[in-house]
Amino acid sequence: MEPLVDRPGPQIGRSSLGERMASCCSYRTLQAWLPILTWLPKYRLSWLQMDLIAGLTVGLTTVPQALAYAEVAGLPVQYGLYSAFMGGFIYTFLGTSKDVTLGPTAIMSLLCASYVGGDPVRAVLLSLICGTIQTAMALLRLGFLLDFISFPVIKGFTCAAAVTIGFGQVKNVLGLKDIPHEFFLQVYYTFYRIPETRIGDVVLGLLCLCLLVTLQWMKSTLEPPSEQNAFLTRAAHSLVWGIATVRNALVVVAATFVAFSWNAFGSPVFTITGKTSQGLPPFRAPPLFETTPNGTSISFGEIIEDFGGGLAVIPFMGVLESIAIAKAFASQNDYRINANQELFAIGLTNIMGSFVSAYPVTGSFGRTAVNSQTGVCTPAGGIVTGVVVLLSLAFLMPAFYYIPKASLAAVIICAVAPLVDYRVVMQFWRIRKLDLVPFLITFLLSFWEVQYGIVGGVVVSGLMLLYNVARPSIKVCDHGVLVMELDSGLSFPSTEYLNTVLYTQALQASPPRSVVLDCHHVNTVDYTVVNELRDLLRQFKLRGVGLIFSGLQVLTDWVCSGLQVLTD
Repeated sequence: MEPLVDRPGPQIGRSSLGERMASCCSYRTLQAWLPILTWLPKYRLSWLQMDLIAGLTVGLTTVPQALAYAEVAGLPVQYGLYSAFMGGFIYTFLGTSKDVTLGPTAIMSLLCASYVGGDPVRAVLLSLICGTIQTAMALLRLGFLLDFISFPVIKGFTCAAAVTIGFGQVKNVLGLKDIPHEFFLQVYYTFYRIPETRIGDVVLGLLCLCLLVTLQWMKSTLEPPSEQNAFLTRAAHSLVWGIATVRNALVVVAATFVAFSWNAFGSPVFTITGKTSQGLPPFRAPPLFETTPNGTSISFGEIIEDFGGGLAVIPFMGVLESIAIAKAFASQNDYRINANQELFAIGLTNIMGSFVSAYPVTGSFGRTAVNSQTGVCTPAGGIVTGVVVLLSLAFLMPAFYYIPKASLAAVIICAVAPLVDYRVVMQFWRIRKLDLVPFLITFLLSFWEVQYGIVGGVVVSGLMLLYNVARPSIKVCDHGVLVMELDSGLSFPSTEYLNTVLYTQALQASPPRSVVLDCHHVNTVDYTVVNELRDLLRQFKLRGVGLIFSGLQVLTDWVCSGLQVLTD
């Protein structure tokens, strides 16, 4: 039998409709839309063991974080768990990263709180709309739009969000109630009402913080096991590493036991979570309208108007956060991801999540790091994580009644603290000081309104980019005639600047001087530039000097008709 090789076929200008349909229905196309088909046929038993361990570990991290992030979103704690399991199942089939875990995060919870005001109905509807927008972007291959959000804008937003989220939990550590959600009012009233602090919450919150920081420090400074006494050393190493990895769950469980004990003895000194809905969420279509307690019906269109800019900010930030995490871990573990496919996975997760009362989710950096460090081999670890969350919803909800809010606050503060990256300011200063401008604008405006910070940073970054286009670098050398070297393409915003340089350096000199315009680096020229240079050629000719174009590689017939090389 002849080996299967690619044979050159007839060269035709356009493939037939049948060939294109066959290509769309091919197995390779199916693999592109369902990445599970690329790794499932090669699945090994050893991978199953690692995926089970990683999924269980991430699940024990997810449960307390999901409860805590629901507090950040201003929703009942069970909505955090409702949002935490669908991503694991969907991403197993559609994700292109073995490490990424989808679920509630601190930043998405903060954004959700800004637009839904603690209303579960609107939070679920927001998940449906965001998922629809993200899925449409994936189908239209619009992932490139994320390239217009620069790194300084992202860093400015994440730093401000971390400060906002972290300080927002101080009230729970102090046991204060009825503190406004607006950041500046929150700061004022938190300090104003410090005399109302509950001692029990403060002591428990600080103990939880100290324990979490200690366990995190132990994990980060843990030495690899030595060769001597290898078995005991590895066992101790694994034990300490495991305890430090699931530190959130351990701390919350311990704090819950303490709160339950004090309540059992009739001394409720801690602020606890309180009653939560028990059992799995019903699978039903999200409501497209809302009825207020006084019987007023709010239509779908009115809710959309209330969301306003959130319908742009939340989908973009959700995709941006998840894809950035996926790219980081793909680079670390030597594989590649498909950005548009990741976008599709996130969008479908949010759509399906809205049917189980979830609010918008995205990739979690902390849980993804745990997943990777535990040695996950495929996205199937997400199924185990999802099962852990479902079991918690089915059987553990009554125990969540006694979870102290101070312990959840400690979990959130420790989770967002690494996002405050003060070192990035020095890096911006050393590499390019102008990057501090969009960073600071985003950072400061985000304390006012999150969407203003992001929009302000993107606008400033765009203006800086346009300034570079409008003011191309021109290197001027004097070799008897002026030689001007352009370092980029010429487009209409740069025509006035180029015109001014040529006039001041050559035509207004006494006597006027000839110019050689070195265009070796120019790869684009538009009509406005050609029209302006035609006028310049006329001015040079009237003054008896030459304007010569050297190395221009983009000449076409209509350019040549306007730009005639002049010689003396």
